[in-house]
Amino acid sequence: MGLLLSGPRREAFAQASRFRREFYACLTARRDELFELCDAVLCAGGPVKSPVDLTLLPEHRRGHGGLYGGFDLGRIDTERTGG
Repeated sequence: MGLLLSGPRREAFAQASRFRREFYACLTARRDELFELCDAVLCAGGPVKSPVDLTLLPEHRRGHGGLYGGFDLGRIDTERTGG
């Protein structure tokens, strides 16, 4: 099912989609896990008190092992992010 957006909402959705695509491209190792962790942090209803709590959110579809693998082995191309 697609979204029927028009005007400013369509442009905002397009910008958010571009940002997500470009950010995903900056992740070089364990990219799916790191991307899901970022989604989970952004969608959490408040402060994250423990990284393990992120695994309970719907945006994070992996288990605890994936979480720690992302933290330990994940890599971000910081030059590509501009930072």
